[in-house]
Amino acid sequence: MKWIAHIVSYVFHPLLMLTYGLLFMIWINPYQFGSADEHLLGYMLISIFGISFLFPVFSVFLMRMLGMVESFQMKDREERIIPYVSTAIFYLWLAITVYKTSIFPRSFEIFTIGATIALLLAFFMNLFSKISMHATGMGGLVAMVFINMLYYSYDNLKIMLLFTILLAGVVGTSRLLLKAHEPRDIYGGYFVGFCAQFLALGLLF
Repeated sequence: MKWIAHIVSYVFHPLLMLTYGLLFMIWINPYQFGSADEHLLGYMLISIFGISFLFPVFSVFLMRMLGMVESFQMKDREERIIPYVSTAIFYLWLAITVYKTSIFPRSFEIFTIGATIALLLAFFMNLFSKISMHATGMGGLVAMVFINMLYYSYDNLKIMLLFTILLAGVVGTSRLLLKAHEPRDIYGGYFVGFCAQFLALGLLF
């Protein structure tokens, strides 16, 4: 079971949630992106993937090479502080860019700002407990689907919401099987990720 848990942890890495969220929004309603054609949508996906995933991963890779972190898993809370800060810088940059760029729909602005808020909250909570970022990411993804369903009248998303909740449970269980977190870390992550999206919704509406 552990090898399956490892695969789940990699495929649903928290830094990939913004990319998955954008793919989801393109899938459910590409018209919310206005006149964006396939080339522009592809550029948007590459940009989001690069800033939200590749840049933070590369910065952690450099930290590992410089001996600033002992492993890529960063099992200790203290090891996570500098990677949290560097990732937060990328996410703040991304949130400001998405907010000021008219090609992104309001739904993705909410998701991006919510993810940034969740990251900042997780950083402060990490000073006291080892909160699960995988659970935080999945909590945000569930909230994003829920918000799209309620506020954008996508009634056909009920099954997708149930699927996302189930997926969040699978990811959380995988982290427990790998002994990466305690149950309280998982529940705390779900709570932070979910609530951060509604904080972002309140800021933009």
